[in-house]
Amino acid sequence: MEEQEQKNIISKIYPKSKAQKLGIEKGDKLLKINNEPIEDIIEYMFLTADEYLEIEIEKKDGCIKKYTVYKDFDEELGIEFKNPIIDKARSCKNKCIFCFIDQLPKNMRKTLYFKDDDSRLSFLQGNFITLTNMSDYDLEKIIRYRISPINISIHTTDPELRVKMLNNKHAKNIYERLQKLANAGISMNGQIVLCRDINDKENLDKTIKDLSNLYPNIHSLAIVPVGITKFREGLYPLTIFDRESATQVIKQVEEWQNHLLKKINTRFVYLSDEFYVLANKKLPDYDEYEGFPQIENGVGLMTKFEDEMINYLKKLSARNIEKKVSIATGKSAKAFISRLCKEIEKKFHGLKINVFEIKNKFFGETITVAGLITGTDLIEQLKDEDLGEALIISSCMLKRDEPIFLDDLSVEDLEKALNIKVIVSKVDGKDFVDKIIQ
Repeated sequence: MEEQEQKNIISKIYPKSKAQKLGIEKGDKLLKINNEPIEDIIEYMFLTADEYLEIEIEKKDGCIKKYTVYKDFDEELGIEFKNPIIDKARSCKNKCIFCFIDQLPKNMRKTLYFKDDDSRLSFLQGNFITLTNMSDYDLEKIIRYRISPINISIHTTDPELRVKMLNNKHAKNIYERLQKLANAGISMNGQIVLCRDINDKENLDKTIKDLSNLYPNIHSLAIVPVGITKFREGLYPLTIFDRESATQVIKQVEEWQNHLLKKINTRFVYLSDEFYVLANKKLPDYDEYEGFPQIENGVGLMTKFEDEMINYLKKLSARNIEKKVSIATGKSAKAFISRLCKEIEKKFHGLKINVFEIKNKFFGETITVAGLITGTDLIEQLKDEDLGEALIISSCMLKRDEPIFLDDLSVEDLEKALNIKVIVSKVDGKDFVDKIIQ
C-alpha cells in the first residue's frame, strides 16, 4: 500500500511551465490523463504528447481537481515525479549462469545488487532486458505505446539453451516474442553475453542467422565476452576467453559481417572491443561500425575515442607544456591509452604522461576493464608512485550521477589518500586531451 501511495507523486514543477500556470503543485498526485490511469512514465510520455489534455490531479488535501490543457504537440507539461519511472522498477527474476551481480562481494551498496529487467528503463536509459519477466499484457503495452527502441538481452535463440542460461522456464519463447515486436514495427537492439563452450560456435551461428532475419527491426546485435570475478564460489562453472578462443570468435563474426553486408547491406553484428584486445588484433576501422549503434556495450568505443582525439589534436597548435600528469586505466586499455598519449606528447613538447595499469584486486584480475576499477585498488597501487601534478581517471569508473567508485570511495577520498588533484575525463577523445593539457 505504501508503494502505491508513493506512485505518481509530483516532486518538481518547472517555472513558467503549463503545470505551474494551471496551479499544479509539488506534492500533488497525478491520477489520470484523458481518463486513462497513469501506471508508469511510458503512459505519461505517450499521453502528454497530445495537444489537448484533460488532467485529473489529487491535491495534497485529498481534493480531486480536473484541468484542461491546450498545448503544442510534444510540448512538456513541466512536471517531474518523485520516482522517475512513476512505478516501482521491476527486478529480474532470472538466475543467469553468467550474472555479474551474483559475482559481487558482500557489503557493497544496496543499489548494486538490484537486477533490473524493466522495459521502461530500456527505453529511457538504454538498459537491456530479457523479456522473460513480462506478461503478454506488458508486451502489448510496448506495442500500443510504441516503446521503441528497446534493448534486449537475447544470448541465444535456442529455446532449451536459453532456459538453461537464464534459469527461467519462461525464457524459451524469445524468438516468438521478438517476431511479434518486429511485426508491430518496434525497433530493437540485441545483446549476446558470450559464454565459452556454451552459446558460442555453432549456437552463435544459429543465433546470428535467426536474428538477422528480423532486420531492420532488430537494428544491431552486440556480442560481449562473459565477465568473471573471483567471487564465483557455488556458481555455474565458466571459462574466460583467451587469445586463441577470442581469435576464433573474431574470425567467425567477420565471416558473418561479410555475408550480411552482401545480403542486407549492413554488418549487423558487432564484437565488443574486449575481443580484439584479448586476441591482440587490430580494431575495426571507424566506418566498419556503421554509426556505432552499440557504443554503450563497448562496441567501437576505442575506435571512436581515437578518432575524436586525433581529429581534435589536428586542430590544436603545437606548443610547450612543462608538466607531468598520470593516467590510471585497466589492463584492457593500457596499451591503447599509452599509444594515444605518445601522440599527445608529440604535439606538446615538455609534456610527460605516465600511464598506470591498475590490476583489479577487488574483483579479481580476470576483470580488466577500466569501468570496474575501484577506489581501493587505485589507492593501493598508486600510493607510492610519482604521479606528477594530477591523476586523470575515466568517468566510466564512477557512478553515473555521483563521483563515487563501486566500493563507495569518492573522488575526494582518492585525492586525500594520494595527496594529488584527481581529474575526471569523459569517455571522449576531445575531453581526454583537454583534461591532460588544461
